[in-house]
Amino acid sequence: MTGRRRWSTDEILDTAAELLRTGDAESFSVRKLAAALGTDSSSLYRHFRNKTELLRAVADRILLAAMDGYRPEGDWKQRIAALALCLREAFGEQLQLAAVWGRHGSGGTGSRLVMEELLQALRASGLPDEEVPVRYHRIVILLAALIASEAGISTITPKEYEQGMEQFRVAVLGADPERFPALAHFARDIRPLGADRRAAFEEILAAHLAHIEAQIP
Repeated sequence: MTGRRRWSTDEILDTAAELLRTGDAESFSVRKLAAALGTDSSSLYRHFRNKTELLRAVADRILLAAMDGYRPEGDWKQRIAALALCLREAFGEQLQLAAVWGRHGSGGTGSRLVMEELLQALRASGLPDEEVPVRYHRIVILLAALIASEAGISTITPKEYEQGMEQFRVAVLGADPERFPALAHFARDIRPLGADRRAAFEEILAAHLAHIEAQIP
């Protein structure tokens, strides 16, 4: 009698990532993953103790992919900006996983590589050592928030996008100038949230790094 197939950790993570691409962390479950693999949940618990540990492992693979394409060059601000764009690009094709990273974090090799590079870059900036952990924490929160915010945009269907654009036009261009004078004044220049997201990402990060630079003795 042929025994049940044993799935490798990489195969489990590949399938989990695929499920997360088409769904989200809320609807994801170990039971659904086991069903997709044609096995039972108990066999997966030999690899991961619980759902959270599994999600962290999936997110860590994205961080590993980002670090694989990253090369530290330039000054400390250039290093952090380049790393941030690598993270954004790595999560770009799997934006649902950005929410997983923002919520669950990761303690794997990918996470340690990101932490090491950020800490080294901040230390190279000239900040006092006691300031480095605080600034590191702020940068990670900012990056996780910016990257995860794009996840919602990626899941919108063309029909939902058009409906949203129509609502946007009505809300902005049709604003009553007496009740919403500023909105009416700037209406034709206000753009929907999906526009120029990379430019906004870079500008927000640059402003934050400039703020850090201003605090350096």
